[in-house]
Amino acid sequence: MFSKLSLRLAALLLLVAALPAAAAVNVFASVPEWAALAREIGGDKVTVFSATNALQDPHRIEARPSLIARARSSQLVVATGAELEIGWLPVVLRESGNAAIQPGQPGYFEAASVVRMLEVPARVDRADGDVHASGNPHIQLDPRNVLKVADALAARLALVDPAGAVVYKANLARFAEKWKAAMARWEQAAAPLKGVPVWVQHRSFPYLADWLGLKELGALEPKAGVEPGSAHLAGILERQKATPAKMILRPAYTRPTASDWLGERAHIPVVVVPFTVGGSAEATDLFGLFDDTLRRLLAGLK
Repeated sequence: MFSKLSLRLAALLLLVAALPAAAAVNVFASVPEWAALAREIGGDKVTVFSATNALQDPHRIEARPSLIARARSSQLVVATGAELEIGWLPVVLRESGNAAIQPGQPGYFEAASVVRMLEVPARVDRADGDVHASGNPHIQLDPRNVLKVADALAARLALVDPAGAVVYKANLARFAEKWKAAMARWEQAAAPLKGVPVWVQHRSFPYLADWLGLKELGALEPKAGVEPGSAHLAGILERQKATPAKMILRPAYTRPTASDWLGERAHIPVVVVPFTVGGSAEATDLFGLFDDTLRRLLAGLK
């Protein structure tokens, strides 16, 4: 027997099928996770371009002419915000000359604006490294955040493209139903990770830790975005002896040198987390991103 939600969804999909075809909305996503989410919500009504890939540091991207050209022809920009793209996206937007996608306009959307931010600093001092005044911008590794962003993104797509509102609503309902079921499965599988102490190479994982209950002992970087030297790593090794972690978490896009150095000497595994869609062969979409992340974390416990 179909649930009431499934029946409503079926009715929406029948209505969508009867609608005439329209030109696709060009979506410029700053990072792969929001590109993937835009495809889930937009379906065949959107054409999505990701400005970065999973093996690039999203903080440090060049505002290339090709990116400016893409932005010029876009109707919607989907960014993380919280200063993640501060070094390049403002230049791309300004040089595009596209008034519709400037901050404050309907064609500009920031995912961080709709979630609870973690690690909001009491002070902002560049002497402390790459500190983000609005909080840690790596919000995508908590699936609860993804669901909030999906809801807001569907509403924004409907604002930019009112003719597609019914499609976006139906796609959101379908995605949310699958996502909630997946979250229940992930949370059940991840129970052994609760309370597990870990080191992180870069402060990329507060939202993942908050969701799963991991215990972060600290970052290998002495300051955010600053590579650790041998003396600093030796100090962490001493701390590891007193308060041992079970594993080291490293985003796929970062250099392995520091984490491999500590892992080898502390005899603990380095878990390379895909971090975003495309960060591993298995992370081909948002569902695969979390499937593979949990698989790797659980394997690190063995």
